[in-house]
Amino acid sequence: MTQTALVVGASGIVGSAITQLLLDNHWQVAALSRTPTAAPGIIPVAADLQDPASLQAALADLKPTHVFITTWSRQASEAENIRVNGAMVRNVLAALRPAGSVQHVALVTGLKHYLGPFESYGKGSLPQTPFREEQGRLDVENFYYAQEDELFAAAERDGFTWSVHRPHTVTGVAVGNAMNMATTLAVYASICKQSGRPFVFPGSRVQWQSLTDMTDARQLAQQQLWAATTPEAANQAFNITNGDVFRWQWMWGRIAKYFGLTPAPFPESPAPLEAQMADDQVLWSQIVAEHGLKEADISRLVSPWHTDADLGRPIEVVTDMTKSRLLGFSAYQASDRAFFEVFDQLREARLIP
Repeated sequence: MTQTALVVGASGIVGSAITQLLLDNHWQVAALSRTPTAAPGIIPVAADLQDPASLQAALADLKPTHVFITTWSRQASEAENIRVNGAMVRNVLAALRPAGSVQHVALVTGLKHYLGPFESYGKGSLPQTPFREEQGRLDVENFYYAQEDELFAAAERDGFTWSVHRPHTVTGVAVGNAMNMATTLAVYASICKQSGRPFVFPGSRVQWQSLTDMTDARQLAQQQLWAATTPEAANQAFNITNGDVFRWQWMWGRIAKYFGLTPAPFPESPAPLEAQMADDQVLWSQIVAEHGLKEADISRLVSPWHTDADLGRPIEVVTDMTKSRLLGFSAYQASDRAFFEVFDQLREARLIP
């Protein structure tokens, strides 16, 4: 029987990666987003995740065997994050219930499970690193927990299996994505190259010196597909990173070399990207015109606030992968090569010089 997937948030970094992997493995794929783009082999589904009636109408004729939920909507407060993002998971699964076709649902969350939401990020009593899946929830409100609870309740009621995937910072290509470190750094490096501005690390000394890890979107996609098709992985949560660790003082030099830059020394005072890039739209427009690039709106490429949040942490962040390794998941991706491959894709797509 042909396996049919519904990818929720298919236009994002994570959603586009799992969509491509499923297509490569000959799945039928329905791609849901607010404004889906038609592509070969994909059934586009347009719907508003916050509108149950919209979802019921859009999904009425679909009978997916597997669902991959890869999106969230940032709100002004964590209370609103919980209300909106919990409802989005609930609405999707409720709209699919009448067909009775769903066998497995994969939900992508992240390391805010261990670090806390933006309002209390990296504060209070945090679990010891490396983060492990058996470490319990923090005693704070967190929309990831609300999403999980909606998933668990629907699975118990409707009889499907589930998996939860907790990546670290995800690298990949998706224009308009709100959490996009690789593209943000590529645009920043291109601006430094064009203007002669020093290529200054924007984060904390702890992040500069400590070990850390990352998650390539393709690596995350492979784990989602593995968990969805491996019985031993059913009804479990998994951390997912590339499999290596690094220090930013090393990685910053690697990224600088790719762009033909000399990395600046660690700054004596904080240099967050949100401040560094606040007035860069005019310069970016000039770069776009000079090099014939395709995206003139810098805000659709960069997310300085999110990159600052990741690189400004005052604590070490390292993730343990033992759980899925012991169950047979063996994919690996070198993190510096993951960056370079994103940069290559951005150049090929004429998004950076």
